Amino acid sequence: MIFIPLPFVVALLLLILFATVLRRDEEVAPNLPFLALILVSALQSALSGLRWGYGVQGVGLVAPVIAAVVPPLAYAGVSRLVRTSRRSLAARVGLHAVPAILILLLVTFWRDAIDVALVLVFVGYAVAILLLMRPGADALRLAPFEGAVPAYRAIIFTAAALCLSAAVDTFVFLDFISAHGERALALISVGNLAALVILGIAAAAASRSRVPPEITEVAPRSDTSEDKETIAMVDALMEAKKLYRDANLNLDRLARKAGIPARQISAAINRTMDKNVSQYVNDYRIGEACRLLSATEKSVTEVMFEVGFQTKSNFNREFRRVTDMTPVAWRQRRG
Repeated sequence: MIFIPLPFVVALLLLILFATVLRRDEEVAPNLPFLALILVSALQSALSGLRWGYGVQGVGLVAPVIAAVVPPLAYAGVSRLVRTSRRSLAARVGLHAVPAILILLLVTFWRDAIDVALVLVFVGYAVAILLLMRPGADALRLAPFEGAVPAYRAIIFTAAALCLSAAVDTFVFLDFISAHGERALALISVGNLAALVILGIAAAAASRSRVPPEITEVAPRSDTSEDKETIAMVDALMEAKKLYRDANLNLDRLARKAGIPARQISAAINRTMDKNVSQYVNDYRIGEACRLLSATEKSVTEVMFEVGFQTKSNFNREFRRVTDMTPVAWRQRRG
């Protein structure tokens, strides 16, 4: 029987995931860092299979450098949903190439330090991602509101999974010291499965990302009257233009329509209404959905699309958050 190591299975699944995400992104600008992340991780998984499944030790010189590319790509993918960087492309690529260059130097001159360096790279980028996400779901200014909250949760889990990968590397390193690598294969297998989870949620977060033109922002003031004025302006725009019906509406697009800095809108809603902008917009969507369910014979799916939702899971979750019941139950009760 031909032995097929688990890392090869993971690599195949990653390639299938890549094809799925690429096909889903045909009509929108793809999140290139996340797509590259999937391919790089598939390569890393295949190299792991060659080394641990078939004993090809030479790949051990290449695998650490490939591994060092994964966290920067994850960070770059998240950054595209958070903001449009004003740094030049060359500066960004140069900065995020530092971990791979460092590991390459260590492979050449100081191999004993590779494992420690990789752990620091993975943990460092996990912390950087968490810092980007400090404002919560509102940090995803370039992600459509319809999927902002699930994307936020996925990215937080991505950061945790990077830490898990660092922990696996640490355990493998300690296993080689204490038991000469007896449990290394099992630990590597767990690491590859963790990588699959990372990429799945990262791809889900990136699948509908947009990168609109930059807008100039000013720091918002902590002024209650200004907060109320800001919300009143956004409320008027929502009611007059029904912007919530736009399934691709995001914080930057809302800010441009209102002529108000994105951070000012986010801060005003957070402070005054104790909710994020995604929930604020979805409240309008659910309010409209309730009206349509009560006053028309349109199907639940038709109503879902008309008010700006694209998936039943998000629609049902938000409907239950606002009304404490399902759309079908609402219609039956109001009927």
